[in-house]
Amino acid sequence: MSTHSPKFGFTMLGSGSSGNASVIHGPEGNLLLDAGFSAAEMRRRMNQASVDSASIRAILITHAHNDHVNKCGCARFANELGIPAYLVPETAQDLQEKNINIPEKTMLFEPGSVFDLCGVHIESFRVSHDVAAVGFTFSTSAHKIGYATDLGFVSSLAKTRLGGCDLLILESNYDPKTLRASNRPLHLKRRIASNIGHLSNDDAMKALEELLAPNTKHLILAHISQQCNDCSLVACLAEARLAELHRQDVVFRTARRDAPLDTIRLED
Repeated sequence: MSTHSPKFGFTMLGSGSSGNASVIHGPEGNLLLDAGFSAAEMRRRMNQASVDSASIRAILITHAHNDHVNKCGCARFANELGIPAYLVPETAQDLQEKNINIPEKTMLFEPGSVFDLCGVHIESFRVSHDVAAVGFTFSTSAHKIGYATDLGFVSSLAKTRLGGCDLLILESNYDPKTLRASNRPLHLKRRIASNIGHLSNDDAMKALEELLAPNTKHLILAHISQQCNDCSLVACLAEARLAELHRQDVVFRTARRDAPLDTIRLED
């Protein structure tokens, strides 16, 4: 297995309601962003993506839902490597109330905190969800990555923080018509479509006009619902929207639930 790691880059290990995890490649080591799979599954996906699991120096958690913090996998993975997990106090409390183990080394931070890990400058910001949740930006002196999923709408704060990204990872969770026609309970449909739920395809495409910067070259549309969306639909919408915005220079991908995407290298 190749263990080459770019100085700065991103690997989406998987994204969807069944689990979310990504790797931020830094100049001084790698970071795991969310840990929504079992420890064995995260290692399997890293191996598939040619990422050495021993290179992970810390885990960053966006929020407490189990597709972002696997009940056993997150703590087991962190403890086996002896690495810390960074999360906001409300997330730690949510996990403890659900009797979910948190890693032995836990570092708490407030939404809006700024810190540096693995040679990467990290900024956190609150997003609108039905539990305490944060998005992140990761930057070096030359490049910036923005990550925001599980948000009911793109707030002015999120737009500000996500500005100027070379790579943007944005949720495109559901198709409104498919959600309405689904057999999900009405209260769940209302939650998903609310301002503390998830971002629809329509809202994600609309947001691109303000989020895509002149230097944006890569876009990943993530957390695509298996029941209430379709990757091919999201791809068609993205292609049409980028053409409408005259941004065919942006390479877009749709995140997969079942397998990693190829690593995006921003700086070698």
